[in-house]
Amino acid sequence: MINDWKYMFSENLKNYGGYSIGKLFKLLNDPEIISLAGGLPSPDIFLKEETRIASHNRLEEEIETIMQYTSIPGEPSLIDAIIHFMKRENIDISEENILITSSGQHGLDITGRLFLDPGDIVLLDRPTFAGAIVAFQLQNPIFVGVDIQEDGPNVDVYKEKVKELSKENKKPKFIYVVPDFQNPSGITMSLKKREELLDLSYEYDIPILEDSPYRDLRYYGESIPSILYLDQKRKGNNVIGLYTFSKLFCPGIRVGYNIGHPEVIAKMTNIKEGNVLNTPKYNQDLCTAFLTEMNFTKHIEKCIKYYRRKLEIFMSTMEECFTEDMGVTWTKPEGGLFLWMTVPEHIDTKELFYEAIKFKVAFVPGEVFYGENPSKNHMRINFSYASEEQLAEAVRRLSKCIKNQL
Repeated sequence: MINDWKYMFSENLKNYGGYSIGKLFKLLNDPEIISLAGGLPSPDIFLKEETRIASHNRLEEEIETIMQYTSIPGEPSLIDAIIHFMKRENIDISEENILITSSGQHGLDITGRLFLDPGDIVLLDRPTFAGAIVAFQLQNPIFVGVDIQEDGPNVDVYKEKVKELSKENKKPKFIYVVPDFQNPSGITMSLKKREELLDLSYEYDIPILEDSPYRDLRYYGESIPSILYLDQKRKGNNVIGLYTFSKLFCPGIRVGYNIGHPEVIAKMTNIKEGNVLNTPKYNQDLCTAFLTEMNFTKHIEKCIKYYRRKLEIFMSTMEECFTEDMGVTWTKPEGGLFLWMTVPEHIDTKELFYEAIKFKVAFVPGEVFYGENPSKNHMRINFSYASEEQLAEAVRRLSKCIKNQL
């Protein structure tokens, strides 16, 4: 009889704890708690009626094929729609450059499986997207983090890290970044740093993983070219783009796509053959309808106006409730769904989380956004899901909670 299953597990998974953010949500069942924790788009901007119509049409016309296994790389109609969609960004791709994934998280998992062996090095920002960290952790790599700056990664320190590693005959397998309105910080990488990051990539032959869930959700300022576009402009092939429909269309559909060199995409397709096999045709068809039938431009304009208003309310209430003497600071994102709060160093936000629950407000403690040596006095705030009234009240509750700790 097996008494301790842990010793039966693979070495990679014996100490693997999964996605800690998801575990926090179990504590938020109280309807009086205003949650600023999840990365949830607001249902207010879901294209409900348009989706009902698209769903009805597909089920009327293609119900037999919808109920059957479908193409592993992805539905040709969706791939074609994505090819045309990416031309908005002046990105030129063909069918062999695209793999449809079952969510952006699936795309991260596939990428980690493709490149990483135990002990391999991943270069990333501090902080960075916790979902990427937990996906890559499945392969048991070593994370080398560099503190992010107001305009994106500290590329000079990235380069120093690469030089230090090269002395030990080591090299990062890839550099992972979220250039636009980064999750969790809300920071956007400057054009200068995007170019410098490409320079580093070319000099040392290190791929760049560009994760782009929020790129179209820009509320202020001018759009900056994607790293994938800049790579193509230089006739390069060092960038792998990771995309999802979760933030622009709806998260429940669970569809994303990876873009890369044909050799990379072919191998990613092999991995997909070994895990989920195919992404549901019904879900892909609705994403095709989103890109081709639902007036994407009008929808994004609505999203921008809606979320910008929420961000403005959040920011103005923060200014009112957090006086300078409290020692609390926060980022001021130009888009996306998140911002990053920093509290005095003696406050551990993981402990603060449980205190905040008593004040009926929730956030995500910052330590989960670090691949190694986590900093303890930060938190991620989501402003997209709660109502305008709830946002202002949540800030007031959070202010009272932090004042109590001070």
